[in-house]
Amino acid sequence: MIKAIFLDYTGTMVKEDEPYTRELLKYFLTHSNFKNPTEVLGVVWGKIKEYEAKSVGDNFIKNHEKVSRILEYCREKYGLQGNFEYIHETWQKVWIYAPLYEDVKPFFERSKLPIYVLSNDDTCFLEESMKIKDLHPAGIVSAEIAHACKPNRLIFEKAFEMAGVRPEEVMLIGDSVKSDIDPAMNLGIIPVLIVRNANEDPLPVIDGVKVIRTLDEL
Repeated sequence: MIKAIFLDYTGTMVKEDEPYTRELLKYFLTHSNFKNPTEVLGVVWGKIKEYEAKSVGDNFIKNHEKVSRILEYCREKYGLQGNFEYIHETWQKVWIYAPLYEDVKPFFERSKLPIYVLSNDDTCFLEESMKIKDLHPAGIVSAEIAHACKPNRLIFEKAFEMAGVRPEEVMLIGDSVKSDIDPAMNLGIIPVLIVRNANEDPLPVIDGVKVIRTLDEL
């Protein structure tokens, strides 16, 4: 019997293509040697994943430290210049103010099961986001709390501990196969992949995984 829902944050609850992200992309392009937004996103996202993979235990670093390292890398490799403090401030707005998908708040209101938000973002930004959006999860399980980022099993084990459940009593909903679905399946969690891109047709087929386009389908 399912006793709790683990819900991914970025890409599942909040939109990735939002005003502050576009503002950052524009700033990178106008203050560096990057050729186009795709190149910026590829480099930045690749570095984020690299730093997250190494950010475990005593080597854990928080969001702004990751940003500082990314900016230094882009300065050296792509000639990034400008106001780095402004970039930090704008990036923080992404973590806090990224808008919800329209189905998220109704999902929280209808759910008879406790919902735990799982994210690689820092606790303070997630708490502020929930407050602004008037969402009331049963708990927030951040990488900062677990000292490990998804897909590391430590963040999921911390969520089990917080929720007081076993893996088979959990449904995890996320938009990333690598960060959400693969670790869920490895740990015995019931996985649900949400594919927000309406233009992606047909939906992917993954053995043992329910695939949806909206939370309403659950």
